[in-house]
Amino acid sequence: MIATRARALALLEQMFLIRRLEEKCAEVYSAGKIRGFLHLYIGEEAVAVGAMAALDAADNVVATYREHGHALARGLTPTAVMAEMYGKATGCSRGRGGSMHLFSTPHRFFGGHAIVGGGLPVAVGLALADSMLGREGVTACFFGDGAVDEGEFHESLNLAALWRLPVLFVCENNLYAMGTALERHESVTDLCVKPRAYGIPAENVDGMDLFAVEAATAHAVSEVRRHRSPFFLEAKTYRFRAHSMYDAEAYRSREEVAEWAQKHDPIDLAVAELTRRGLIDGAEPAAIDLRVRAAVERACEEADAAPLEPVGDLLRDVLAPEVG
Repeated sequence: MIATRARALALLEQMFLIRRLEEKCAEVYSAGKIRGFLHLYIGEEAVAVGAMAALDAADNVVATYREHGHALARGLTPTAVMAEMYGKATGCSRGRGGSMHLFSTPHRFFGGHAIVGGGLPVAVGLALADSMLGREGVTACFFGDGAVDEGEFHESLNLAALWRLPVLFVCENNLYAMGTALERHESVTDLCVKPRAYGIPAENVDGMDLFAVEAATAHAVSEVRRHRSPFFLEAKTYRFRAHSMYDAEAYRSREEVAEWAQKHDPIDLAVAELTRRGLIDGAEPAAIDLRVRAAVERACEEADAAPLEPVGDLLRDVLAPEVG
């Protein structure tokens, strides 16, 4: 899919941006500048970048609470994302959402949903609205393997199939639902079996391979557009950090994490493949990394300097105005 040097460099830079911003978030969280929960996307960058590359600007995107990477790949700026993390008024959700509720109407990025599986019915609703209004867009909904156990997963897939809605369901299977291994919470670990029970075509892809994800998503999106009906794509991936910053990570060994990071780092794999194809040279990844680190530092500085929402505005958009 990645045919040009410019496109290759752009996608690689997105992956570096997600990685470095997430690492910075962990740092400033420890310093008390980000509050609440924080779920890092480190290790899963190929899924967001590869999938977003196959979507159009007019398509809808719905994500989970681990959505920083999706937001950046969708085009939100590091400044808008970091300011939201800090709870500042210049954030993409005016500081009201924080880490788990990134949102941007101009980018058709509709969350950030803190409830496991909570974005699934929202995605179905967006697709239903598009169908009723005659819009041609696709709604891509990202969720983890843990959401497959939730009732709204089955309700959403059933309705999407029944009403023939243009939804691309993207399951980011990172092998652990919070702290529970896949084989301990799924009696059938082939997740593609479940959507097929509703008559929805389903495929899986190596979620650590940027090029495989982009190609698989492009195929899935073309099927959704052509048939105006749902499709399920399982991206098999792995997170290199704990479920959240509060997670003691007692459910997996350090050796397992280290092996995945050493052998399957999606950025290393992408660099190696792009170098093999002759689309980048040996010095370019380091140059991209330096540029990205500088952008993340600027985003932090701007978030530090940004104002909090005025106290007088705290009820805005919360209560309806009195009538009569």
